[in-house]
Amino acid sequence: MKLKTTKIIFWITTTAIFLFEGVMPALFSQKPESIAPIVHLGYPIYFIKILTTFKILGTLALIIPQIPKRIKEWAYAGFAFDFICASLSYLNVEGFGFFAMFPLIVFAVLIVSYVCYHKMIENQK
Repeated sequence: MKLKTTKIIFWITTTAIFLFEGVMPALFSQKPESIAPIVHLGYPIYFIKILTTFKILGTLALIIPQIPKRIKEWAYAGFAFDFICASLSYLNVEGFGFFAMFPLIVFAVLIVSYVCYHKMIENQK
């Protein structure tokens, strides 16, 4: 795959993660429609503020090019844990279904972003 194509795929997938995991939680995390599913899964309400803060910081780490590589790696790892745990939470409470699978779909987008990020780094050397 050409470097230009890799960069395009990276920016599309990373922007999708930024919008879905950074912007949307920042705007809507305190709405009753957002709080209800978290409480339904058995998590305390204060967990929403903690999770939202880390999601915003993580997406900023992914989207800002000047952020050090090591911090980006931690952000990718954090989102991986987030998506896997979200899927397992829904699986344990609701059983197999869309809400249990959707975090894994977003996780796949994250993996594409991660792979493209590393291909871009390799080409910079």
